[in-house]
Amino acid sequence: MSEELIPKHGGYRKLKTFQLGQLIYDLTVRFCDRYIDKRSRTHDQMVQAARSGVQNIAEGSQVSGTSKKMEMKLTNVARASLEELRLDYEDFLRQRGLAQWERNDPRRQNLIDRRPKTVQDVNEWAKSVYQGGQGGRGGKSETPTTSTKSTLQEIAANAVLTLINVATALLDRQLSAQAEAFKKEGGFTERLYKIRKNQKRKNNS
Repeated sequence: MSEELIPKHGGYRKLKTFQLGQLIYDLTVRFCDRYIDKRSRTHDQMVQAARSGVQNIAEGSQVSGTSKKMEMKLTNVARASLEELRLDYEDFLRQRGLAQWERNDPRRQNLIDRRPKTVQDVNEWAKSVYQGGQGGRGGKSETPTTSTKSTLQEIAANAVLTLINVATALLDRQLSAQAEAFKKEGGFTERLYKIRKNQKRKNNS
């Protein structure tokens, strides 16, 4: 009976969105320490936005057992935090006259194809791009992607933007799945009502 009332929940460490969010947070901390003045408000805002993204994914997963509505709310907060972080990275590039790579830029897709799990994975890709490749596994480019060499700042910012794009797309799917599950299964109150109703029937039979 208790298992029906409070279904399995948590397990957020297995979620792709959590894993990506954690990687984005780690990369953002390093990026800000390297390229943003630690005394500036922007430094703190970017780090906190990245942290909010990963924390709210975890909290949403934990609370899902008793409140589907809160799960969706926290997942949406995570989505909004990453969107805020995306704007900060875009501002960084624009204000310094650095290029924001187009969606069809092969360097972006090569990073996605690598399925990076750690900061080191991203660093290896960035090193390949900086040395003149597109970031592919072979580290070599058949055709040059740009006529001028990208700076490390540009590569680092675009790397995180690429991962944010993947994470937000996955969070959109996650939100849709949560909404569908809520429509079909209801929340804690609905489950409690069903269990009580079924228990009364058993007692009266």
